Amino acid sequence: MSGILDVLGSGLPVLVLQFATTLALLGIGAAIYMALTPFHERELIAAGNTAAGIVLAGTLVALAIPLAATLASSHVTLDILIWGTVSLVIQLATFRLAALLVPGLRTMIEQGNCAAACVLTGIQLAVALLNAGAMSG
Repeated sequence: MSGILDVLGSGLPVLVLQFATTLALLGIGAAIYMALTPFHERELIAAGNTAAGIVLAGTLVALAIPLAATLASSHVTLDILIWGTVSLVIQLATFRLAALLVPGLRTMIEQGNCAAACVLTGIQLAVALLNAGAMSG
């Protein structure tokens, strides 16, 4: 039993540090995303705009997927910081590219167009999965 407690005692602080680092990266990525988007998600969601809720929820998941892969495949916190930052840059660039590929995206989301929200979310999630595969490979 003491062997298990010894392993827990040495491993738990590392787990907490790496998990906290990953959560911080997710928070930073979400904050940057909300600053980059041309629409105000919080206000739209507060007004009951389902499309904005779909986009924000999809974005959070799309940011988290490659971060989770980085967390799972890295044993050093610095790796998580470096590759987590790279994954966030890729995901944020994906939003910008999607906005160029879908003309009028801002207006559609602001008007509550759930179909447009699903397309944007789908693009973000598809790239997130590929991003995660690259990060863990």
